[in-house]
Amino acid sequence: MIDTTLIQECSKGNLANFRKVVEATSPFIFSVAFRILGDEDAAKDIVQDTMISIWQKLHSIKTPETYKTWVYRIALNKCYDLMRKLKTRPEIHQDEKAWETISNHLADGSISELENEEIAQVINLLTNSLSPKQKAVFILAEIEELSGDEIAQITGMNKQTVKANLYYARRNIEEMLKKMPLL
Repeated sequence: MIDTTLIQECSKGNLANFRKVVEATSPFIFSVAFRILGDEDAAKDIVQDTMISIWQKLHSIKTPETYKTWVYRIALNKCYDLMRKLKTRPEIHQDEKAWETISNHLADGSISELENEEIAQVINLLTNSLSPKQKAVFILAEIEELSGDEIAQITGMNKQTVKANLYYARRNIEEMLKKMPLL
């Protein structure tokens, strides 16, 4: 993803190389923020805020291996901050039309063609009942496909807490899916 030379050059204030960092990093920051917040504009704001933090603190990164988890942690913390600021713990809406949309796309195998708004609707519908930590762990594990160790580093939780949050998140989503009307 990001090599040591690029990190060193950016740490010295090289804006041209920072553009490469932004281009390489922004997509996965947006992905996580969008999936956690369910709002495209808020996710774009998180990307910008995260990139500012990266620019300010990039000198503290010593190896490319730690960069990815460091960036995820910054983005996740920015999402938590925004949720606290907005005092959002989204309400659960049993929306029949949303379930129908989800069901139809799953049935015809075209889920990869869903637009951002529909993807956010699906993820929010399935994760709204989760605590912010369960939601973050679930998204990082199941959607971003990160390992338990990486999630522990990103969230600051120990590995057992990550496993417990993931277990309860999966169980809650499974219960929700069982209640989903068959179309």
